[in-house]
Amino acid sequence: MKKIENVKEFVEKIDSAKKVNPKDLSSDQDLSIAIMNLISIEEHLVFSGAKTDKTSFYNLIQDIREMRKNLMQKIIPAYEGEVWCISKHLLASAMRLMEVGTKQQSLKHPEEAYRLFNQAYELYCLFWGLNMNMLNVDDVKWIEDNSEEIKKLSQKINEIKNDTPAKAEKDGPLSRMKSFVRKAVDCCIE
Repeated sequence: MKKIENVKEFVEKIDSAKKVNPKDLSSDQDLSIAIMNLISIEEHLVFSGAKTDKTSFYNLIQDIREMRKNLMQKIIPAYEGEVWCISKHLLASAMRLMEVGTKQQSLKHPEEAYRLFNQAYELYCLFWGLNMNMLNVDDVKWIEDNSEEIKKLSQKINEIKNDTPAKAEKDGPLSRMKSFVRKAVDCCIE
C-alpha cells in the first residue's frame, strides 16, 4: 500500500472511500449509538446484579452481549489484531464521557461539559477512523504542505474548530482526524 505523503492525498483517499464504500453511514451511525447503549446495558446489568445480589441481572448479560456482538459485526465485518476490542472500548468510553458531560451540564458546569463532550466526540471519530480504514499510522504521515489548496483546507478546518464550544487542546493528528471524520461521516447525508 502506498504511503500518503500529504493532507491532499489523505482527503482524496477519504473521498474515494466514501464513493466506493457501500455502507449507509447514517444508518451505521445510528447503529453505533445503539451499540453504545447495549454496552452500557451490559455494564448496568453487572452493577445491578452486584448491588441487589440478584443473579437474574447477570443472566441477562449473555443475551445483550450476543445482540451487541451481532450488531457490531454489521459495522466491523473484518478486522485484524485488537481492532474489535479497541472499537468496543472507544464506543463505551465515548458513551460514558457523554453521560458525565450531561451530568456536568445539569450541575451548571458548562465548560467542563463541553470539554467532556469534545473528548467523547474525539473517541467517536477515532472509532470511525479506525473502522473506515482511515486511521493507519503506517500510511498517514503529516507533513507541512504549502500549496494553496492545503492552506485553504487548513483554514476551513480551523474555522470549524473555532466554531465549537470546546476548542481542541492541541492541533495534532487526533484533531485533524476529528475534522476529517466530521466531514466523511455525516449523519445528515442520506
